Amino acid sequence: MGLEGQLKHYRQARCGAVRFGLRNPPMTLAAENIETRRKRLLWRASHRGIKEMDLILGGFARARIGSLDEAQLGELEQIIELPDQELLSWATRLNPVPRQHVSALLLEILDFRP
Repeated sequence: MGLEGQLKHYRQARCGAVRFGLRNPPMTLAAENIETRRKRLLWRASHRGIKEMDLILGGFARARIGSLDEAQLGELEQIIELPDQELLSWATRLNPVPRQHVSALLLEILDFRP
């Protein structure tokens, strides 16, 4: 397949993905091993939108990422998707954590001090 064919295939695949709501690939790939997953999560936890969350979430990840099991890694992935402003308001006790987000791991993260 030439370059034109590859571009056409890419455009068709992209249009199909957007049509089905798949604008971004899932965060976890099926073939990804646990160490690669931990490294990716550590990077994402340490490179947030605001420095305070880099320190809290990234510091927690550096301290605990090696001891988290698969379920906890999945939960950390969900926590990382939350907006920085919400997480920071919960960490500083400005706002209470909404009931649907309360978990042992999130509370541990919010209590973490680097």
